[in-house]
Amino acid sequence: MKRILVVLLLIVIGVVCFGFYQGWFAFSTGGTDEKPNATFTIDKDKIREDEKKAEEKIHEAGEAIKEKTGIGGEKSKTEESKKP
Repeated sequence: MKRILVVLLLIVIGVVCFGFYQGWFAFSTGGTDEKPNATFTIDKDKIREDEKKAEEKIHEAGEAIKEKTGIGGEKSKTEESKKP
């Protein structure tokens, strides 16, 4: 059970660190000496934008693999030769 919690904690830490690196999250401090404050901001638009970019790249990679392997909408030569 401890190992599962440690793994989950490491995943959460990894996602948060990656989010800061990508600019999804921001942390700022400010205020006066008497009343300091801290703000944690999540940029949902940046997350959606990066999600769309990742989907496009995955789609492009899939198309490139299909072209290289010949799999996809094209019929193979053996299927064409079987036609009467």
